[in-house]
Amino acid sequence: MKSDENPILRITALNKFYSGGFQALKDINLQIERGEILALLGPNGAGKTTLISVVCGIVNPSSGSVSVDGFDIIKDFRKTRSIIGLVPQELTTDSFETVFNTVSFSRGLFGKPPSPSHIEKVLRSLSLWDKKDNMIMTLSGGMKRRVLIAKALSHEPTVLFLDEPTAGVDVSLRKDMWQIVRELKEEGVTIILTTHYIEEAEEIADRVGVINNGEIILIEEKDKLMEKLGKKQLILDLRDSLASVPDSMADYNLELSEDGMQLTYTFNTQRDRTGITALIDDLKLADIAFRDLNTTQSSLEDIFVNLVEESS
Repeated sequence: MKSDENPILRITALNKFYSGGFQALKDINLQIERGEILALLGPNGAGKTTLISVVCGIVNPSSGSVSVDGFDIIKDFRKTRSIIGLVPQELTTDSFETVFNTVSFSRGLFGKPPSPSHIEKVLRSLSLWDKKDNMIMTLSGGMKRRVLIAKALSHEPTVLFLDEPTAGVDVSLRKDMWQIVRELKEEGVTIILTTHYIEEAEEIADRVGVINNGEIILIEEKDKLMEKLGKKQLILDLRDSLASVPDSMADYNLELSEDGMQLTYTFNTQRDRTGITALIDDLKLADIAFRDLNTTQSSLEDIFVNLVEESS
């Protein structure tokens, strides 16, 4: 993602303390560019929802500053709130209201004039148009989550926060949501989503941030992150069973399978030399023959787990 002189969201030295001294956010510095999708990963209690709540004006920061499209979230509260749409984690909707009315009402809360055509466009994009006259209480959990997205989009925000948008929804609905997010990006909406689902970040994010214990421990373009931290493994299927790895091969830190028929060599994709050529030469010298070999790449999940373990 190319850096912009004026990022849509700028967070500087942000801290949040709660009564009793608990520090939920620790010196957060983050810039989000226009039109990007940032996935914020982190375990429960890491600070993801607190960070969103501060930016959206729901929780006051203890220190630091946040600006949205150049406007300060405290001095220009009404302006920044009108730029932001928020889809919360909890399914809170007006049960006895119709879909069309509740989404229209949300638009009015931001001082926007009525626009039935915009509400129709939003509902159609979320496959909710045929449910427009249904009471919210009659909808499934997945449909209620779509209504939350419709409410967040009702006032035409340019920044959209999705807090665990696909928590508790089935796989097909999750993929529908990903498509909706891609379409919003194409329309120029900047999207920040928190998620527990690693495949969600891998599928749709431009950049990935990892937050743990209130600190951002890493933020990186997704592809670069995979390249930088991804370890590759070379798996060798042996012709004959090995009882143990010969001492002459100790430097390679090879793992031998229980049945002695497979050797696994882990190497770093960033290094100039992988060591594979030397490994194969040394296997020949040790008279170890193999039938087949293949490589596997670490997933984003492996990377995430390793980072969180290192920072805890």
